[in-house]
Amino acid sequence: MHKAPPTIGAVLNPFAFIASRWTPSPRIVQRAASAALLMSVAIVVTGGAVRLTGSGLGCDTWPKCTDDSLIATPAQGFHGAIEFGNRMLTYVLCAAVGWVILAARSAKPWRRTLTKLGWVQFAIVMANAVLGGITVMTGLNPYSVAGHFLLATSLITVTTLTWQRTREGDSAPRPRVPGPVRKLSWAMLATTLVLIAAGTVVTGSGPHAGDRSEIKRMPFDWAATAHVHAITAWLVCALAVAMWLVLRVVDAPADTRARARDLLIVLLAQGGIGYVQFFTELPELLVAAHMLGSCLVWIAVLRVALSLRERPMTQAEIPAQGDPQLSSV
Repeated sequence: MHKAPPTIGAVLNPFAFIASRWTPSPRIVQRAASAALLMSVAIVVTGGAVRLTGSGLGCDTWPKCTDDSLIATPAQGFHGAIEFGNRMLTYVLCAAVGWVILAARSAKPWRRTLTKLGWVQFAIVMANAVLGGITVMTGLNPYSVAGHFLLATSLITVTTLTWQRTREGDSAPRPRVPGPVRKLSWAMLATTLVLIAAGTVVTGSGPHAGDRSEIKRMPFDWAATAHVHAITAWLVCALAVAMWLVLRVVDAPADTRARARDLLIVLLAQGGIGYVQFFTELPELLVAAHMLGSCLVWIAVLRVALSLRERPMTQAEIPAQGDPQLSSV
């Protein structure tokens, strides 16, 4: 069969073309996953900055910033610059996700699972970009804003899983603790998800709507939803303490116990910030810190759950830099 010229192969299948000429080290693959995880958290924090500065409608429309301009104009001032800057950060996030996909595809042997996880990250980023546009075009509808945050949390879930998978092999997972402990981790994951969802209701019914104009809010009593959120947080804390104690009883590996300890520390800090912001009428800086804390709590819960099983690395021969022919992604 006639072999296609390299330039045609590069156009038709650029990832395979690069993979045939580049073999990243495991450390580079890990750094790519770390960059994607860091950016998935950063985009949440900067999105919070948009809302807390009242810049949610700094750009009048989407995907352009105004009907006549792709970028923010001087007439839009500070709020336009903040909103447009957050939109531009999405491109940095896309670059980080692209690095994950390319590094996973180019690794020898090919990490197919990592490649798929990278593409899932990309799909979530694109979906959230569209939802962000819908949020602007619907005048910061609180339900759309909540969905925007939950999709961002989904991205953090996948980037955390990818980060973990770059540090282990592709063999079948093996449990490191007894079955009841793993079930406890599932309960903790589910309760934390409820906690995060309740947090979006608190946000949607409270102040800091994202713009200085009259923005529709969720029809719930803000103080009541905040109390429900706090009760759920205490339940998560109780489960985290139970996990920490059980892991010591079953003599779990040291790294697993350390992750349970780290979760308790993050929960303690997040709870302190939550109560202080509640009693100080939600100052912007504390709300931003609480949003960051929400991301860190979810990452810490995921890391505990992921540490309860292992995928040992297998010694595989590393092929030469060039593949004999391009294969599909």
